[in-house]
Amino acid sequence: MKRSENTTGDPEAASLYSLLPSINRLLLAPEFAIILQSESHSTVVRAMRDVLFRIRQEIAEGLHTPASLNSFLIGLHLAVTREISQSKRYSLRRVINATGVILHTNLGRAPLSASALSHIQEIAAGYSNLELDLETGERSRRDVHTEELLLRLLNFNAGKLKASSTAPPRSAVVVNNCAAATFLALNSLAEGAEVIVSRGELVEIGGGFRIPEILAKSGARLREVGTTNRTKLADYESAISSDTGLILRVHQSNFSMEGFTERPTLQDLVSLGRRRGIPVFDDQGTGLVCSLDDLGARAEPTLFDSVDADLVSASGDKLLGGPQCGLLVGKADLIDRIRKNPLLRALRVDKLTYAALEATLGDYLSEKADSVPVVNMIRLSPLDIQKRCEWVADQVCSDKLFAEAVPVLSLIGGGTAPSARLQSSAVSLRHSTLQAQTLLHTLRRLDPPVIGRVSDDAVLLDLRTVEPEFDAILATLLRQAIGNGSHSSVRE
Repeated sequence: MKRSENTTGDPEAASLYSLLPSINRLLLAPEFAIILQSESHSTVVRAMRDVLFRIRQEIAEGLHTPASLNSFLIGLHLAVTREISQSKRYSLRRVINATGVILHTNLGRAPLSASALSHIQEIAAGYSNLELDLETGERSRRDVHTEELLLRLLNFNAGKLKASSTAPPRSAVVVNNCAAATFLALNSLAEGAEVIVSRGELVEIGGGFRIPEILAKSGARLREVGTTNRTKLADYESAISSDTGLILRVHQSNFSMEGFTERPTLQDLVSLGRRRGIPVFDDQGTGLVCSLDDLGARAEPTLFDSVDADLVSASGDKLLGGPQCGLLVGKADLIDRIRKNPLLRALRVDKLTYAALEATLGDYLSEKADSVPVVNMIRLSPLDIQKRCEWVADQVCSDKLFAEAVPVLSLIGGGTAPSARLQSSAVSLRHSTLQAQTLLHTLRRLDPPVIGRVSDDAVLLDLRTVEPEFDAILATLLRQAIGNGSHSSVRE
């Protein structure tokens, strides 16, 4: 279908429109005949129409003169080639995260370790024993591929196994995220019953996930105790009744409270639950294995700190550094009840998630935590980051682009350790003609896109979240951005 042109009666615009070639004429040109040797006729025609339509729009907006239009038309075949290439580009793309936010939810949170990527490739390339017991030849549970590893990890602390001979048997299941794990546990264990939660833990995290609403959807009834800033153990104890199904402790995620506050320890809640015969469910949230105490931030509980709870939930793609999934580990009788819930089938994960999770847990149990990218980024030396920033700045600094290494603070992000700030460095960029937001947009249009942030009218690229092997690529991309910073005749 031919798109309409907005001539608006402007003689100059009309003369510019007359310079545009027809599709049939272009198809006969030698440069397009070359393109047709590798691309189908319909693909080339579609790209031609899209490019010419954008040029008509630019003419209507007064963005062209006869000279600029003729200059563009000389390279029209290049614009069509770019259009074809972009139409084939995947929507989901690899980007360079230079925001300094390690667990950036918009950017997919935790990158995976080399062993996780290798195991994914191995399992994805063919068939697997996802639900097959290789010894008996009978159907098996897919949970077995990570259950033992999760249980070993919970008992693994400072390189030593904790004594667990007197502990009740435990089991584990994996679902598609921590929100699903929380919902499934509540629906399985407390549907129609009361769940006791501190008012200081009725949180909302990104995407509108609210604990009270999840409780309501699960069929459980919320029993609030305490106040926003202070909840005592006695508040929980006085709220327990014959209707109580669970005591729920919620990770406060993306905020922290300071000052006149009080909150019982998890161990106190577990002791109370055992005295009164009420299971304690700890929404640990982060999946943290390696302590963050040395960051000088508010203490972020680890999975080890939750080991005494009757049931624990955590995310796989936060501080654990694995794939997106929700982990549920707890007493075998509670996990059995969860496994019998028909919703588990709707919330279960696929073979690739199991492959990535199995390999990530193996990294920790093999004492190779630094091979997990999230752990490595958190532990990076600020001095090393500074030296890398100085090198990149030296590579790209020019008359058009002033670049220098500046001190900044990185964030962990992802609803974890909200008060933690990591000393870091960034490449600060100021363009001679482009505003900071325009330069930031230009960087997002590179291949791969570079994602930074703006502060004090400068673009900051924090290299804590950029793999060192990408430094040279980043420098090349920045030099490319300098050349492409001006207005282009075709809006890519």
